[in-house]
Amino acid sequence: MASSYFFTYLLLHAFILGLASTQIEARRLSHEILARQEADRVIRLPGQPPVKFRQYAGYVTVSESHGRALFYWFFEATHKPEKKPLLLWLNGGPGCSSIGYGEAEELGPFLIQKGVPELKFNNYSWNKEANLLFLESPVSVGFSYTNTSSDIDVLGDEFTAKDSYTFLVNWFRRFPQYKSHDFYISGESYAGHYVPQLAEAIFDQNKKASKEDYINLKGFMIGNALLDDETDQNGMIDYAWDHAVISDKVYHGVKKYCNFSTGNASAYCISYLNEYYDVYNIIDMYSLYAPKCVNQNTSRLRPKIEGISPRILSQFDGWHKKPAGYDPCVSEYSEVYFNRPDVQKALHANVTKIPYPWTHCSDIITQWAAAPPSILPIINKLLDGGLRIWIFSGDTDGRIPVTGTRYTLNKLGLAILNDWSPWYNHQQVGGWTIIYDSYLTFVTVRAAGHQVPTFAPKRSRQLINHFLANKELPTQPF
Repeated sequence: MASSYFFTYLLLHAFILGLASTQIEARRLSHEILARQEADRVIRLPGQPPVKFRQYAGYVTVSESHGRALFYWFFEATHKPEKKPLLLWLNGGPGCSSIGYGEAEELGPFLIQKGVPELKFNNYSWNKEANLLFLESPVSVGFSYTNTSSDIDVLGDEFTAKDSYTFLVNWFRRFPQYKSHDFYISGESYAGHYVPQLAEAIFDQNKKASKEDYINLKGFMIGNALLDDETDQNGMIDYAWDHAVISDKVYHGVKKYCNFSTGNASAYCISYLNEYYDVYNIIDMYSLYAPKCVNQNTSRLRPKIEGISPRILSQFDGWHKKPAGYDPCVSEYSEVYFNRPDVQKALHANVTKIPYPWTHCSDIITQWAAAPPSILPIINKLLDGGLRIWIFSGDTDGRIPVTGTRYTLNKLGLAILNDWSPWYNHQQVGGWTIIYDSYLTFVTVRAAGHQVPTFAPKRSRQLINHFLANKELPTQPF
């Protein structure tokens, strides 16, 4: 009997020691995580207005062997971040910076100002609705880098999705307090490829991921999104003619000689498309009724990227112009700001001394590996998987116009649950909306260009608020 008691005592003692050891290890890991977060903490940027929410920026390694790391900038929600979802924003290009456009010119808390070395607070920042994460992807975009130059030669849709997924897994290990939060993705333009492909990667990996690496993905929302080569390109031409941008001759010439479903362009097709693009040398394709930057010191053209979607229209220099906003010269101010050494130090950026300046869109990327001509199969797959999907479109954008997006969504062949209806921002019509089967929602935003949050900040915040809350937009004035 005594030996039995002694054996029980040994077992209990071992259990207590093991428990104590586990608790010590947990405290050690917790301390390491907090220390790593604190190392990424951005105390205050040069020229930044004071704020109460916390922000973090830095690098997350996505390939140890290649020395590949992606740069992020994260803002806690302005109120009750512990109860708000987490939203990742991606800009497109491919090869354009989510920090230069998304954060500094569209929906982030801090916007670049003209003529003064100061930031201004964005009263319609999306971090009033969610914890907000910006990512510069793929490598060679913005501050993201690789130590293996051959990586640049194999960049493409699949490469970007894999690295972005690895980034998220590792970012959540650094910020585990957000693991239980609902997670959403949003973006614009070529993010019509990036966002669904990343969502698909998460969706597929979640089926076999460990509990530690499971990502609580609930849905995504993309704006003025490149989704389908055939309909996007046809929509661009139809939109330009319908908005009195091109002549009947150019319109009928493109319609006769250009077959956007094949990806091949005849000499006659190219001739008419050159006339089509000539118009956008004198007005802004990204926002038909906004002014152009006439005192431009830097070119808005970037190198052609071979192999991207859409196959035909991307062959022209005009496709590779960088977008502008209401102040069409704002990108010049951003490039000055993000190349300042004191700004980079505050953001923990450019720690490896990248041998080229920060730019809105990468000048390094000139080749693009496989890009599927249509993202619609992924959209169908993820709708069937129960993800919430909204697609929105600023209606003055000629680059990926509302016309093309309507053609694309019709191609899905979904039944309509709630047909074309106005939605309201207070007393004014904010745009129109249509709800399809599987609750795919399409929303137009009145008088907004390619970068909807730039042109319609109040309505874009209303949009993200209703998307995250899974609420239909108001159909009556309020």
